[in-house]
Amino acid sequence: MKLPVSNTNAPIWRDVTVKAELPAQLKPLDELAKNLWWVWNSEGKSLFRDLNPDLWRATGENPVMLLQQLSFDRVKEIIADEAMMQRIAAVYADFKEYMKKPMRKDIPSVSYFSMEYGLCNCLKIYSGGLGVLAGDYIKEASDSCVDMTAVGFLYRYGYFTQTLSVDGQQIANYEPQNFNQLPIEQVLDKNGQPMIIEVPYPGRIIYSHIWRVNVGRMKLYLLDTDFDMNSEFDRSITHQLYGGDWENRIKQEYLLGIGGVLMLKKLGIKNQLYHCNEGHAALLNLQRLVDYINEDGLDFNTALEIVSASSLYTVHTPLPAGHDYFDEGLFGKYMGEYPAKLGISWNDLMNMGRENPNTNERFSMSVFALNTCQEANGVSWLHGEVSKKMFAGIWKGYSWEESHVGYVTNGVHMPTWAASEWLSLIHI
Repeated sequence: MKLPVSNTNAPIWRDVTVKAELPAQLKPLDELAKNLWWVWNSEGKSLFRDLNPDLWRATGENPVMLLQQLSFDRVKEIIADEAMMQRIAAVYADFKEYMKKPMRKDIPSVSYFSMEYGLCNCLKIYSGGLGVLAGDYIKEASDSCVDMTAVGFLYRYGYFTQTLSVDGQQIANYEPQNFNQLPIEQVLDKNGQPMIIEVPYPGRIIYSHIWRVNVGRMKLYLLDTDFDMNSEFDRSITHQLYGGDWENRIKQEYLLGIGGVLMLKKLGIKNQLYHCNEGHAALLNLQRLVDYINEDGLDFNTALEIVSASSLYTVHTPLPAGHDYFDEGLFGKYMGEYPAKLGISWNDLMNMGRENPNTNERFSMSVFALNTCQEANGVSWLHGEVSKKMFAGIWKGYSWEESHVGYVTNGVHMPTWAASEWLSLIHI
């Protein structure tokens, strides 16, 4: 007998996530693992290490993977170990005491945008000093109770793992990160489903999931386009840090700046200051201009004054070649709809990113950032002086010494980088 095609069984595929469930006595470890407070708390870090030293090293010091891979016998041993249970309780009590301290209300709240954050080894969303500085900013903001929200990307492939071929050549292996094994949490909507933001790109919508990294008292929200609501052409936006060609770069910077502002609006987060860490996030001020004009009914010049007065740009790169410049054709492909939204001409928009207006210069994200941020700084005194000279041409009629570009000397988050023995000596 031949069955009608409509009655045949068709496979129905659905995603299934299997998670290890810790006993109730060890539930505090789950909460501790999902907050990067343990990165700079010596007792917290050593607690996870002592649960299983070999597994701690094998998982790359990742507490989430560690807890997922603890054997049943080891879990029973931990529960039966009175001294270990007391350690867990003491570290958890310290964490809760740390977390209950309120945010400061005497200083402005901040939204901080960066392409990368160096927070810990197991979260591969950074490549170098810019990212490490951004990560230390968040940690210090947490310790100082500054009301700051950070915005970035969750990269599927992170940075590469290096191996050597038989003839001694470097081989770069890009290994995908399993997000379910990282110290992060996916943001859900009111129905318990993954929250999705819609970012209007020219001719299409690009969809993004949102992931949250708890960094002490701070929240870092990461955008992720690598799922099946997007085309293969767009899923790769958040595959690699600084990856791909110039078109992928402008898609990334569009998502970080414009998508980041839209994400904060969807989350109901409205801060007073906006910090652009390098020019990659400069388009956040473009979206803020659009919002003031279209939602609050302001004219362009008034909106620009408000945006500029509440924006800060930190420049890291001392060479012009290290800054992003986009050809007018490529920039127009993605930003062509914005002059109408702003009530200005296309040439006006291009001039906001040109050191010399009304020329054929490419659009510079750094110049745009300087034209839309009242404050700007280098990352050392010398770098501040170099930056004044590098950007002197933007402000015609002024010498470079008169530039308002200042500096903030790079620092580090001491509890992260100092040995625990020194921390106890200096009472940090």
